[in-house]
Amino acid sequence: MSDFESSEESEASEFSDTDTDLEELIDLMEERVRPKNQNYLDETVPQFNRTEFLEHFRVSREVANDISQRFANSEYYKEQSGPYGKLTSLQYTYIFLWYAGHQTASFRDVADRFNVTISVLHKIIKRMIYFLSNLSPEVIKWPNDVEKQEIEQYFRHKNTFPGIIGLIDGTHIKIDKPQDDPDSYINRKGFYSVQVQLVCDHNLRITDIFTGYPGSVHDARVFRTSPLSETLEEKCGEFHLLGDSAYPLLKNVLTPFPDRGLLNRQQINYNIQHSSNRVKIEHCNGVLKQKWRQLYHLKLRDIRLIVNFIRACCVLHNLGLQDGVALDLEENVEPVEPAPRLDPDNIEQGIQEDLNAVAKRNHIVNILGQ
Repeated sequence: MSDFESSEESEASEFSDTDTDLEELIDLMEERVRPKNQNYLDETVPQFNRTEFLEHFRVSREVANDISQRFANSEYYKEQSGPYGKLTSLQYTYIFLWYAGHQTASFRDVADRFNVTISVLHKIIKRMIYFLSNLSPEVIKWPNDVEKQEIEQYFRHKNTFPGIIGLIDGTHIKIDKPQDDPDSYINRKGFYSVQVQLVCDHNLRITDIFTGYPGSVHDARVFRTSPLSETLEEKCGEFHLLGDSAYPLLKNVLTPFPDRGLLNRQQINYNIQHSSNRVKIEHCNGVLKQKWRQLYHLKLRDIRLIVNFIRACCVLHNLGLQDGVALDLEENVEPVEPAPRLDPDNIEQGIQEDLNAVAKRNHIVNILGQ
């Protein structure tokens, strides 16, 4: 909490909006009148039906209320003055959910909609980011033994592929040009980004997240230096994750066979079933970004705040699964570009194939071919 408190005076510098400084000056120089939206929270939002509420705030009222109650009891909640009185924890929650769920809205758009100043909006966003990010140990959890069996049975029944308890993949979050070492954040597609490594289960629930590396870093290196890599054997036991060819073949991370035109029928079938199961993590990445659309292009300046915002959105993603409403997103996710293949001769990428993993994959090849 000390880092959060100590940086409050410099909050504006952590938000990247080309008109932010001018907008804050306008707020100080004139008392703005916003009759169009001054009653948005009190009169318009209560009239939303369930579908309309989900479209605006990306979660149900029940989930929003749960977040609000948790926030009210947290050290991050402080009432802020608006032109019409104090903001409640529920208003904090609504404002942040709307901001996180809309890609094109500027800070001015959000401030006008909810009738707050730009400076108050910055405080709301920052407090909610750190509050939600710090919920991650409670909300983003590795499956327990019972849950592992449930996940494994799902994939085994789907296409007889045994032993799966999760799918792993990396994704990029586009950001504005960072102030420090900007070149390291340019990814292979030519834009500035932060790397995110996710693991999800069959229900698209995120069970592990690791983020913060610049976009130029390869998925394999992100994995090799992640806490998950250090504890993978303990967490998986005899089970495994499925990863694409950007990852090393390990006993607990099974990858597809490199296709150089020499695969036999059983190996091709393995790759097909592997890809069929891995599509869940691609859907998870797609749903995460389509629900929390600021992740398409995150306009924050401070890398630490960016990392916490990403983690906060992953917390919201998991909490939103309680709704049982996918907003038809899973069936309409954007295509995920395949990651570059792991080059086993590249020392920087690190981990080599494990002979035990080769034997395990070959065993599964035989099972799927029966």
